[in-house]
Amino acid sequence: MLIAQLKEAGFEAIYSERTQSPSVVRIKKEAPVAIVIDLSRMPSHGRYVGAWVRGSKSTREIPLVFVGGDPGKVERIQAEIPDAVYTSHAKLAQVLRKVKPVKNPVVPKQIMEGDPGRTNAQKMGITKAMRVGVIDAPIGYERVLGPLPDGVEVEEDPFKPGTVTVWFVYDPGEYEAALPERRRLAAKTRLWIAWQKGRRDGLNGNFIRERAIGMGLVDYKICSLDAQWSAMVFTVKK
Repeated sequence: MLIAQLKEAGFEAIYSERTQSPSVVRIKKEAPVAIVIDLSRMPSHGRYVGAWVRGSKSTREIPLVFVGGDPGKVERIQAEIPDAVYTSHAKLAQVLRKVKPVKNPVVPKQIMEGDPGRTNAQKMGITKAMRVGVIDAPIGYERVLGPLPDGVEVEEDPFKPGTVTVWFVYDPGEYEAALPERRRLAAKTRLWIAWQKGRRDGLNGNFIRERAIGMGLVDYKICSLDAQWSAMVFTVKK
């Protein structure tokens, strides 16, 4: 509906159903007047995409326009990205005709890293007495996950997923090869994919997301687990 609305107003709307968060290279190539994020659906994902755009020097000056959404959730995003534009669907076309590149844009690092003071269990949705699966976990993974709520059972058998499952990945090729099986797993569990920060072999958040989306998954949250590991959660696209 939003795409049709933009086209009807005379704008060229660039959108890919497959790529939920387009690459920085693609955004630079298209040179959009603005990036429109609809908060009516999956506001947490929209919040993350806004932070992702601001996180790159190549894209952060492009105006962010958030549309619709629950007032309480919009207020939270507005506190973190105050120099974005917030509007209704009815006023969107009018707003887009006036937007300009953002000078000295706010970069909301707290969104990318997770809310301070929260445990990894809280970030990942792990609650009391829950069964948590870990796949290819490194030695000492307990320290990475941090303190868990009472009664949580951790299962290291990859064929016995928990309500939440954390898959630690180390190699781009091995990651891609295992994705078909992990997609089937994601239909049964909340699948967090964790990767090591600062790698130089291409195994980063963009690679993780793009390959997973190509396999029919969709991401909706990212968090920093510790100084070494980041993680992104996926579900099967409906």
